Amino acid sequence: MSVSRTSRRRWRSLILKLSGEALAGPGGFGISAPVLDRVAREVARLHRAGIRVGIVIGGGNIFRGAMGGSIERTAGDYMGMLATAINSLALQDALEKVGTPTRVMSAIEMNKVAEPYIRRRAMHHFKKKLVIIFAAGTGNPYFSTDTAAALRASETGAEVIFKATKVDGVYDSDPVKNPRARKFDRLTFAEAMRRRLKVMDMTALAMCQDNRLPVVVFNLNVPGNIWRAARGGRVGTLITEE
Repeated sequence: MSVSRTSRRRWRSLILKLSGEALAGPGGFGISAPVLDRVAREVARLHRAGIRVGIVIGGGNIFRGAMGGSIERTAGDYMGMLATAINSLALQDALEKVGTPTRVMSAIEMNKVAEPYIRRRAMHHFKKKLVIIFAAGTGNPYFSTDTAAALRASETGAEVIFKATKVDGVYDSDPVKNPRARKFDRLTFAEAMRRRLKVMDMTALAMCQDNRLPVVVFNLNVPGNIWRAARGGRVGTLITEE
């Protein structure tokens, strides 16, 4: 296990990957208003500090394609993408209530509620200091929202992906089942893939590695973690190429 003794860098542009489950709060389903409000206020703080923020949200608090049971996989995945759009609209509303200008851009066209994702338009929004929420994953079945985060970060030139989950970092085994599980302070992508650690799916990890795109994994449920990670605090686990 690699351990860093140096402080981490401050980030100027990032993609925040939120799991849908994290938005559900202790209820485990739906959208928790207190969690949504806290996340919006933390993102607003980044925005006021001049940090460019894009957001990708999962839909597991509403529907997961892999949990569709008798539902065919492709149909289930599209249903999951629509769940991410619900979460995206909720977060947009919460952000605008705290004075943060926001756009939702969807990989699946739904012109009544969101703009279609076009990279050049997204870059224009970023130049105008807007927060962008990227909805509907990649727009394709069989690809996770982790892969969508890696894709949008690579396309828009983000410096880092923040993967905000319900756990405080990456462990060598399941800390719930193994009380002696050890948390990594730093990891390489090669090590994460070799160990088959459940950080992101392999497609997302490989894309981050190919594009030299660091990932920070941390607990969303700890207030202030998003800000601390952005300012170079030792939060969670940092995954890099080297």
